[in-house]
Amino acid sequence: MVEIYINIAEWDEGVFGIEAASRRYFKRSAANLSARQSALLAVTLPNPKKRNPAKPSSGLSRLAKKIEQRAFQSGAYIKCVK
Repeated sequence: MVEIYINIAEWDEGVFGIEAASRRYFKRSAANLSARQSALLAVTLPNPKKRNPAKPSSGLSRLAKKIEQRAFQSGAYIKCVK
């Protein structure tokens, strides 16, 4: 469900989906994001029009750090099946 949401969410005016958001904010494909950049995009939701992952506030940075830590603790990920 989360994968569907992040791929249809409007991240900015006319920017739909995680790939477009990745390119908009970090100038790279979503597949090439760092863990930090991925966490920043994750915590930008549910209000990406007021939160900017490329210029995070201190609160957004704190949330992203928690996400990074939890992701690291969860271990290896299973890749999506295409």
